[in-house]
Amino acid sequence: MFVGIYFAVIAGISIWSIRRSKESPSDYFLANRNLGWFVIGASILASNIGSEHVVGLAGTAAKSGLTMGHYELHSWIILVLGWVFVPFYMRSNVYTMPEFLERRYNSQSRFLLSIIQLLSYIIAKVSVTIYAGALVVTSFLGVDFWTGAIVLVIITGIYTVLGGLHAVMYTETLQAMVLIAGSLTLMIIGLDKVGGWNQLMATVPKSHINMFPPLSDPDFPWAEILFASQIVGLWYWCTDQHIVQRCLAARDERQARRGTIFAAFLKLFPFFIFMIPGIIAYSLAEQGKIQLPNSDQAFPTLVKELMPVGLRGLLAGGLLAALMSSLAAVYNACSTLFTMDIYKKFHPEASNKRLVNVGRITTAVAVILGMIWIPIMKGISGVLYQYLQSVQSYLAPPIAAVFLLGVFSKRINGKGAFSALVIGFVIGLLRIILELNRDHLSGFLYEFATVNFLYFCIMLFVFSIVLMVIVSFFSEKPSEQQLNGLTFATTVAADKAASRASWNKWDVILSVIVLLFVITAFLYFSPFGIAK
Repeated sequence: MFVGIYFAVIAGISIWSIRRSKESPSDYFLANRNLGWFVIGASILASNIGSEHVVGLAGTAAKSGLTMGHYELHSWIILVLGWVFVPFYMRSNVYTMPEFLERRYNSQSRFLLSIIQLLSYIIAKVSVTIYAGALVVTSFLGVDFWTGAIVLVIITGIYTVLGGLHAVMYTETLQAMVLIAGSLTLMIIGLDKVGGWNQLMATVPKSHINMFPPLSDPDFPWAEILFASQIVGLWYWCTDQHIVQRCLAARDERQARRGTIFAAFLKLFPFFIFMIPGIIAYSLAEQGKIQLPNSDQAFPTLVKELMPVGLRGLLAGGLLAALMSSLAAVYNACSTLFTMDIYKKFHPEASNKRLVNVGRITTAVAVILGMIWIPIMKGISGVLYQYLQSVQSYLAPPIAAVFLLGVFSKRINGKGAFSALVIGFVIGLLRIILELNRDHLSGFLYEFATVNFLYFCIMLFVFSIVLMVIVSFFSEKPSEQQLNGLTFATTVAADKAASRASWNKWDVILSVIVLLFVITAFLYFSPFGIAK
């Protein structure tokens, strides 16, 4: 019943959003740049959390503990988006992140980043979300795998195609709330079953609740995961289209920043409501109270074993929300990237109506490609999902470096940025290909393919920065006109004053609270805290 009510509410919000939408690129791709902080913050979280995210985090926690929690305690990086990058993004009045790179650097950088993001969305985000989501639907609702996948993909595709970002973000607001409520309920019931928080902490090995494994750990040495996770986080939260697009839809800088502060608070939840249930499942399995076939079954097993029948619908709705919100975010990002960065570039005379229609067609194509990829995912999901967490460590470093230095240094030019993007992308892609075929390699290629992915991420980030600096300093400086308002050093007094007027002491206080909470969580789940 709950699932039926959920779909009815989603349909109502979608119809309302579609009726409000206008046939203009600004409305279709950026919701007419008129959204407030609450919708922006909830949408950012919903875009981040997919069904594979929910199931995968619990499974990772059940198998290896809280180490991967470094990738979840990224609330402080969302604050970096709001306080550091949002002023430049809003002033540049862009539709996409590649478009910002063109403003700051050159058109080659824009085109390359567009291609990289589109490929990564179709191959990784869409495919894995559909596959994991279909498994979840099959598990909870008892429908056939193909039926669950196709129905959900089509439903999500329809309101994304018709309503654009306006429909996506308002449905995501509801979906974020449903997801948090459902998962929080499961965590509370699980803690009660295991005997409370203190009992849980006492019944699992210290290594399972230690986020900082020793430097000798072959998989997750603490220094490497601490720094590598932040590099990936900087790329994901501050430069990735399907996240930043929510801020670009804000009515002004104030709403965009407050949206990121709200999202930073919401982002504190996933670590607890998705990873702690994995620890609970591990504890209950060790006590013989539940049977855990494998770690990836941690979340579904808890739902089946612990949740009352009436509340299972709440979790089913939450997982459906996770699937649909993350899919819709990627669909809309694909649509925006292709239409504004590729199609419009080659057809500058295209009318607003034509651009919106191209956006709708692109969304439909993304839906179809995602469905076509399902059988491939069924055949190789075990391999692909295993490497999915590390793939972003191979693609993120050069992009993060280009954006970071782009706003902090006025000396970095287009040649430096493009060199880092091209060479960094080639190196990252080569690593992915070689890692997938490492059993057939030897010598240097084998060493290159098997070096710890965290070390690789850090080294590629440093390499990208060094390459950018060298190429930029041995070529011409960017013109002052090109840099105007796009770096800290070239921001005029009027823009600084306008930006300062967009925040007050409460924005600062709330941001500091988030930072203190993240630091406290790091210390608590460390040898200085509960894991000593």
